[in-house]
Amino acid sequence: MNSPLPLDPSLPEPLARREFLRMLAAAGAATLSMSAPRLLAESERVVQPAATADSCILIWLAGGMAAPETFDPKRYAPFEKGLSYDRVLSTFPAIPTSVDGVRICEGLENIAQVMDRGTLIRSAVQPDLGSILHSRHQFHWHTGYVPPQTVACPHIGAWMARVLGPRNPVMPAFINIGQRLEGVGESEELKSFTTAGFFGGEYGPMNLPFPEEAAAAVRPPKGMDASRFVNRDREFRRLVDATPSRDLLSDHQHESMLRSMDNAYRLLSAKERAAFDISLETPEVQKDYDTGRFGRGCLLARRLVENGARFVEVTTEYVPFFQWDTHGKGHETVAKMHAEIDRPIARLIRDLEQRGLLDRTLVIIASEFSRDAMIEGRPGSKAKDQAFNKSGVMTSPDHYGLHRHFTGGTSVVMFGGGVKKGHVYGATADERPLVAIKDPVSISDMHATIFRAMGISPKTAFDIEGRPFYATVDGKGVPISIFRG
Repeated sequence: MNSPLPLDPSLPEPLARREFLRMLAAAGAATLSMSAPRLLAESERVVQPAATADSCILIWLAGGMAAPETFDPKRYAPFEKGLSYDRVLSTFPAIPTSVDGVRICEGLENIAQVMDRGTLIRSAVQPDLGSILHSRHQFHWHTGYVPPQTVACPHIGAWMARVLGPRNPVMPAFINIGQRLEGVGESEELKSFTTAGFFGGEYGPMNLPFPEEAAAAVRPPKGMDASRFVNRDREFRRLVDATPSRDLLSDHQHESMLRSMDNAYRLLSAKERAAFDISLETPEVQKDYDTGRFGRGCLLARRLVENGARFVEVTTEYVPFFQWDTHGKGHETVAKMHAEIDRPIARLIRDLEQRGLLDRTLVIIASEFSRDAMIEGRPGSKAKDQAFNKSGVMTSPDHYGLHRHFTGGTSVVMFGGGVKKGHVYGATADERPLVAIKDPVSISDMHATIFRAMGISPKTAFDIEGRPFYATVDGKGVPISIFRG
């Protein structure tokens, strides 16, 4: 059972962060010089499971979605002046869902009505990784490997792009929506899980930070005719080949980069580029999705999957101390996040279902870890003045909400893709610490489950410079029993 306490809270974070970035950069540089990965001989004999999904949408609630505030409500304690921190398990009351006996938190009324289309996993667990929790946990969740590693590990979307290939040859197999990679803090860590690692650039994501601008990303610059566009592409390739960093690139990485340019060029002249234009939807549909950038991202994801995208990630975006990264005003902030995600997610599920796509599309709602209320402001902690007075009670609504990073029990929701309908898997304790007490699911097993739906064995491996590298660590991930039939 994972401990809910930090591994080493005394570790000096600035030093740890610099060291982490240095090692991450070294791994990335080393990857550039690697030769092409080869499917490991033993993997050629691995029996790939029959896929129950053709495409995957990962809805990433970046920053740490508190399970007791969303999909795993516990004892509710409304705010009152003088409320003791140890009475706070959930700051939202529970509401019924479309599944008898299953409740989630107030503020998610639309999602509650589609819970009968999927499986609610309440027992996901993560290891405690010391300091720099967000960056390490985000890397771990997206790649399956605890950083830093000696090579740049591929994102699960890159695994799908490499092993399964594109569903539509003109559509990018891997698309990342909603996350800026510059100017929002911890940029190097963010980049680490939006690349294809040693697989090469052609398997990396097409990054679309702003869904409403996606259409512009797939059309030639305004006023540029066809011949000028061809010349511009030719000149860009010449510059890429002449770049001083060319000497650092292996032939494999260089050729992969050029193939990614070929793919981009092909998309710019294909009819499927219309899928990137969410303004083509009716005003009514746009309004229903549009709770902000995230909601528009869900609409874009639906259009991309309809047109053959293999893997799409939509994120509420990770920016330190904003949105789900609640270290103050937790209840107020999460109420806003409920409003941002509730309608678009439910509409996405219904739209996929109405179009006959949900059965073959795996939709996942996940976050890097959960949250509890026990550190910010706990009497005797360094942060006590931020949240509670010395007596350990709340004096302001600003102090009401869950703050502390918690890895002992996290919720993940999966819809479609062959998973059971109206099903709950696992459970967490009803009293603190809210750790998983039934059927805990590790990151490796979570990835094995996702790969199982997509038709990839967790034992699939590639030879990387003489080292076997598996889809799940050492190929030991085991899918959990949430599939129909």
